[in-house]
Amino acid sequence: MPTLLTALVPVFLLILAGWGMRRWDFPGDAFWRPAERLTYYVLFPALLVRSLAAAPFAELPIGTMAAALLGGLLATAVAALVGGRLLRLDGGGVGALFQGSVRFNTYLGLAAAAGLYGARGVTLAGLAIAVLIPLINVLCVAVLSRCNPAIEAHWGRVAGAVARNPLILACLVGLGLNFAGLRLPVMVDESLAILARAALPLGLLAVGAGLELRGTPGSLPALITASALKLLLFPLLSLGISLWIGLDALAAGVVVLFSALPGATSAYILARQLGSDYRLTAAILTVETGLSLFTLPLALWLAGRLAPLS
Repeated sequence: MPTLLTALVPVFLLILAGWGMRRWDFPGDAFWRPAERLTYYVLFPALLVRSLAAAPFAELPIGTMAAALLGGLLATAVAALVGGRLLRLDGGGVGALFQGSVRFNTYLGLAAAAGLYGARGVTLAGLAIAVLIPLINVLCVAVLSRCNPAIEAHWGRVAGAVARNPLILACLVGLGLNFAGLRLPVMVDESLAILARAALPLGLLAVGAGLELRGTPGSLPALITASALKLLLFPLLSLGISLWIGLDALAAGVVVLFSALPGATSAYILARQLGSDYRLTAAILTVETGLSLFTLPLALWLAGRLAPLS
């Protein structure tokens, strides 16, 4: 546990710093939106391309990792739909609960993977992103569209948005270079390395700056349910599957990490686009981020205790 806290506390301190900077209006509201776009479209893709292009995939448990992640995701998605029905939420509330239960904060995941597991952890994190993001986007659009009959789900647009996702594209480029046996030119590799070093701190500051508690009346049951599903059930299910199929400690740690991450601001954006309860969505994301300071180290500690050493 001390090692986990040593790696994770600086991550959360940067998130807290971003929150404080935004509340104190430094360096100003005009800074944060471009900073997040720069991180999303340039800095994190540079990190992923460089990491995946040089990864030793023959040594990585790609299939079993994907099975553990997808098994936990799908089971949690079903639980979220059942929970929304039991709580008698309206369509917007069901959409907020669902997104809060399945989406994850990529910035926090990559930063934690780098701090905890080094370069190999970042590579496995890239695989987790490539596995989870397409399916999560499709599931969220499907559920939110179903919950709001006035919104028509344009599946061509959904497929196009997933195909244009810069993180997915970066994963595909890195994987393509690797499988083709190509290596980045030295100057390109060093340029990407410089960009990658800026990705984690700026991304975490942007996460903190985006936190905002704007719930709706009567939202406490949905807040509690979404947080319990995302921060407890999802990682426990993924850990159980990891143990069942025999993932080693590192792979199981990354699987549990990405299962236990709090929600992401992309949920808020999609909620506004598809007529879901975006205020409840924002409140869920903020509460989950705060709670994850405690739940994430516990989930990773449990994974480290139970998963076999390689």
